[in-house]
Amino acid sequence: MDKNDMPHTKFKRILVGVDDSPDAQLAFRYAISEARLSGASLVIASILEHEEMNVYQVLNKDYVHGERKELVQHLSEYRNLALRAGVKQVDTVVEEGDPGETIVKTIIPAVKADLLIVGSLSKTGVRKYFGSQAAYMAKYAPISVMVVR
Repeated sequence: MDKNDMPHTKFKRILVGVDDSPDAQLAFRYAISEARLSGASLVIASILEHEEMNVYQVLNKDYVHGERKELVQHLSEYRNLALRAGVKQVDTVVEEGDPGETIVKTIIPAVKADLLIVGSLSKTGVRKYFGSQAAYMAKYAPISVMVVR
């Protein structure tokens, strides 16, 4: 079998995980490109992480609601960018919890994605270990995973 006979997987539903890190921005741009080329729908997901909040913020429902509202608004902007770039169908998902675990165990089964695209790093500070989050998702996701650097 020569290289021209290699099978190419055509993805139908691409899931991209975003936050405000440069790697996530790259992953988002790659996901738009892949969705356009393959005619796939795109799901943009972000995770509200309680570890970044102090105990008073977590107990304050108004604070958490405000954080979620901001995240939903932010994803709406991402959605508009993807639509303007030519992706035909774009959905957004906001969940709470540990990013890797939440994406693998909750979001992938819920949205029925067949490709996950994530950046290799995440926000600085507590989430600097997102590289291990990307490794977790690559290891445990039941679908193909692309880690963008």
